Amino acid sequence: MSRPGWSRSGTGLEAQPLRIVLANEGPRIEADAIGQRPLGGVETAVALLARAFSARGHELHLHFEGEAAPLPDHADLVIATRVPRLFAELPKGRRVLWLHNPARYLRKPRHAWPLLRARPALVTLGPHHAGTLPGWLPGRRVQIPLAVAPPFDEPVAERSPPAPVAVFTSNPTRGLDELAALWPRIGVGALHAYSGAATYGGHARLAERAAPILGRAAANGARILSPVPRAELRERLLEARCMLYLGDEGETFCLALAEAQAAGLPCVVMNRGAVAERIQDGVTGIVARGPDAFIEAARRVLTDDAAWLAMHRAALARGPGPGWGDIAARFEALA
Repeated sequence: MSRPGWSRSGTGLEAQPLRIVLANEGPRIEADAIGQRPLGGVETAVALLARAFSARGHELHLHFEGEAAPLPDHADLVIATRVPRLFAELPKGRRVLWLHNPARYLRKPRHAWPLLRARPALVTLGPHHAGTLPGWLPGRRVQIPLAVAPPFDEPVAERSPPAPVAVFTSNPTRGLDELAALWPRIGVGALHAYSGAATYGGHARLAERAAPILGRAAANGARILSPVPRAELRERLLEARCMLYLGDEGETFCLALAEAQAAGLPCVVMNRGAVAERIQDGVTGIVARGPDAFIEAARRVLTDDAAWLAMHRAALARGPGPGWGDIAARFEALA
């Protein structure tokens, strides 16, 4: 029996266009927003998956919470991002909850009840993330990673060891305070933090939380730079020596590290959240086991040209990983 969206032709299954609904909380982000302005990780992922579905010929309906625009009565694949309450606004069809944050919040009744009603497949981003799912939740469990955004999927040429400039490109509330406090003890080169509330649309609450962190980081010697669109960020990373990131228990994937590795940038991290999943320890970067080891590893990558070059070459050989077309295909398989 053929599934909706698929038909038999000859001896094998031939893919036919699917009707897909992809939903997220607001505000609306169009698929062409990539490269136009800085976006947060979830917004970037939604836009890139939407673009990949469209490029693969599917009938795509983007929906953002509370919108009045009509949706079809039925779809082959109905994807809600992060919060199961979105299913109440969405049509019938094979349901998928695409999780991005640690999934323990699904225990709360306001999330658990709509999830139990919808019974979606539960998509997490990797092993650490999957481990945060409450064990009693029903539904198929699938791990589908993220992919880097253009232009980080483009080939990178090998380069000579650059000046000792370390970068931080994550949300300032995710460890910049602690990193900046360690920076005087690292004592080598410069630390450039491409960080700030603009990454998340200039939300007043995040800006208020970030301001004292950025102030303390600057006082400890970090250079605070505004977040930039990805094309410009890639150019900055291609000039840098390494990325330093202590990690955060809230990290379920860490696109910032994936982008740095795709640019051939050795990374020094700690084993917090999912960040160690982005690094081949001792090969493309270093996973430090404590603050003192982190300081030692950062100094090594910033000063040892031979070690830097070996990690740089290994990161280039590893490549950017699966593309968004591959990620879209894995979602299509859930229809």
